[in-house]
Amino acid sequence: MYTDTERCVRAVQSKDARFDGWFYTAVLTTGIYCRPSCPVVPPKPENMVFHPSAAACQQAGFRACKRCRPDTSPGSPEWNVRADLVARAMRLIADGVVDREGVTGLAARLGYSTRQIERQLYAELGAGPLALARAQRAQTARTLVETTDLPMADVAFAAGFSSVRTFNDTVREVYALTPSDLRARTPRDTARRDTPGTLCLRLPFRAPLHPDNLFGHLAATAVPGVEEWRDGAYRRTLRLPYGHGIVTLAPRPDHIACRLALSDPRDLTVAISRCRRLLDLDADPVAVDEQLRTDPALAPLVDKAPGRRVPRTVDEAEFAVRAVLGQQVSTAAARTHAASLVTAHGTPVDDPEGGLTHLFPAPEELAALDPDALAMPRTRRTTLTTLVRRLADGDLRLGADSDRSATRAALLALPGFGPWTADVIAMRALGDPDAFLPTDLGVRRAARDLGLPSTPSALTARASAWRPWRAYAVQYLWATDSHPINFLPA
Repeated sequence: MYTDTERCVRAVQSKDARFDGWFYTAVLTTGIYCRPSCPVVPPKPENMVFHPSAAACQQAGFRACKRCRPDTSPGSPEWNVRADLVARAMRLIADGVVDREGVTGLAARLGYSTRQIERQLYAELGAGPLALARAQRAQTARTLVETTDLPMADVAFAAGFSSVRTFNDTVREVYALTPSDLRARTPRDTARRDTPGTLCLRLPFRAPLHPDNLFGHLAATAVPGVEEWRDGAYRRTLRLPYGHGIVTLAPRPDHIACRLALSDPRDLTVAISRCRRLLDLDADPVAVDEQLRTDPALAPLVDKAPGRRVPRTVDEAEFAVRAVLGQQVSTAAARTHAASLVTAHGTPVDDPEGGLTHLFPAPEELAALDPDALAMPRTRRTTLTTLVRRLADGDLRLGADSDRSATRAALLALPGFGPWTADVIAMRALGDPDAFLPTDLGVRRAARDLGLPSTPSALTARASAWRPWRAYAVQYLWATDSHPINFLPA
């Protein structure tokens, strides 16, 4: 969008927050870059240039606005919608792969040369993978500086910088302030410092956001010991690259309140990325709802509760295992099966503030699973053990870098995997916004009640008009039922 100068100027002049994250405005006269909704008086059009990323602005010599803090805007929804090389690379960069494995590690995951990845990222985003990761490190550093009392050296290494000097230089260049100045500007009453290792953050999103089905689904399907709903918030354990964490997420009118307790602060970037992915916070609800409103059957549902998101996951392999456990059984039965696996194979954790007890077992921990110990039909035991073995061996990869079409085909080739299981994994684990569940009982019941075709083939044909947002249409169809997944717990 940043190449459409006239449209960008109109968005800036109207301070339209819907475009935050789509592009950034760099002001030639001040050397500052802003988000489109920056509250200051808009500059003259001839003094504005537009960039597709914060990293591109920084590479061009602009520093972040201290008023609107453009580096904290929601991410571009394109990276969730698209499945090409650039989108997959951006999802991996957000997950901290460049910081942990370098550009060569990023290239190895994507199956391309480093030169090809750098060329495509620079052509589309105005910055290469190192610059994009650097911009992300700067934002992580700012978060740690403003919300903790960690010594600056610890902040530098936790944010992914290789040295304190590089950390100081980057923060000064991006924010025009030293790290100490950043901390001094933070009001003492807004930063939580009473619990060591705990960070309180605000996760932004594009309005509107309807939290009922989002948090209701997560709470209704919560696995005891791994997830819980407590005091108006969803809580769960996180398996992270350097350790583990516990996150508490609560809906607010203009943001998601996020509280993170991490065993290693180096996991902050990854934890934030996975929480945003879990709640689908980078979605563009205006674009989604406009498309779905064109169908007369869906329009009343959208108008009643606009801004529904797709509840996703923080661990793709975990969700795949849970999807198999949920085949042809009730939500309560699926939770019981999952809880048994957690108790027998999960890693124990301490949770002084609640009832979380374990990390969900990784595929490697389930590889030695005794099928006879599973209280389920023999065919489903085979399905589960085959899935776990493929995940543990690396023959099947589920993650931000997965090719959605190829992964869906690989899932369908496994014994016991039908379209419903493959598509629900595509929708909630792989983040495919166009995944559709025409065989789902709830979807078919809702379709019948709305006067839509209820047979899978006919419903799929009708749903072609909803593309590329069929996963969101599923949320609106599910919402016609009185199932607990559609309501916030009392």
